[in-house]
Amino acid sequence: MGNLEEFQHLMARNSGIDGVLSTRIPRLILIRSSSPTEPIHTLHQPAVCFIAQGSKQVMLGDTVQTYDPNRYLTVSVDLPVIGQVIDASAEKPYLCLRLDLNPAMLSALVIEMGSSPLDARVPGPGLFLSDTTPELLDAIVRLLRLLDRPDEADLLAPLAEREILYRLLMGEQGHRLRQIARSESKLTQVTRAIEVIKRDFRKPLRIEDLAARANMGLSSFHQHFKAVTAMSPLQYQKQLRLQEARRLILGQSIDAATAGHHVGYDSPSQFSREYARLFGQPPLRDIARLRAAPSYLLEA
Repeated sequence: MGNLEEFQHLMARNSGIDGVLSTRIPRLILIRSSSPTEPIHTLHQPAVCFIAQGSKQVMLGDTVQTYDPNRYLTVSVDLPVIGQVIDASAEKPYLCLRLDLNPAMLSALVIEMGSSPLDARVPGPGLFLSDTTPELLDAIVRLLRLLDRPDEADLLAPLAEREILYRLLMGEQGHRLRQIARSESKLTQVTRAIEVIKRDFRKPLRIEDLAARANMGLSSFHQHFKAVTAMSPLQYQKQLRLQEARRLILGQSIDAATAGHHVGYDSPSQFSREYARLFGQPPLRDIARLRAAPSYLLEA
């Protein structure tokens, strides 16, 4: 059995049913869907995603990228994205492994590998695709095998994870991942601002405070923030607000006006307009549609 076939076999056996499954191995998530999904809005945290079977589209800003078993997805910062499984069936379900990035392990590995000159260019998008190499796939399969060996997993899983990160750092996009581990990198500076927006997304946004938190001038901050996230800080905040409001309405049966106020909107009509602009329908119709389609649970 080749590595890809074993990857598919292990994913199918350990995922079992459609949905997002946490595993006993820290940061390792298995995702399965037996049919294509609607576009799903989510805040994607820093992670690397490997598809064993099927394919998926992910949209950041106006850019749409498609990945499959030949290419893997890396997300280097928290990003509001739209994902859609486009190739899946009951016979051949979409199978995806997500490994959330461990900044501490990444930083330690970068230090051990030796320093390299910090890239002074404007950082690229915080979401990108790379080719899946045989060496990387081999390390992924060895990590998955440990799900069947819990007595070995505590010791060996960190080693397999470390090898995966090493392969990523040595790959074609390794310079982007190195920026996560460098406290002085532009990506890390933007990440500091993102942390503030996530924490205080209900409050009015002060761009000057964000730029100061990122240790950048206003013009440089706007340039770098948009380069990484494909949106302005205000657009980023708006997406966080609307996604949280949608979660509240869907999960806690809160009415739209209350949800809008909870996430920082003073005007119910403005909230409804912006909600419809992002999700395609006003809150009541959107929520009714989601409840009739279980694919909204596939938020990865």
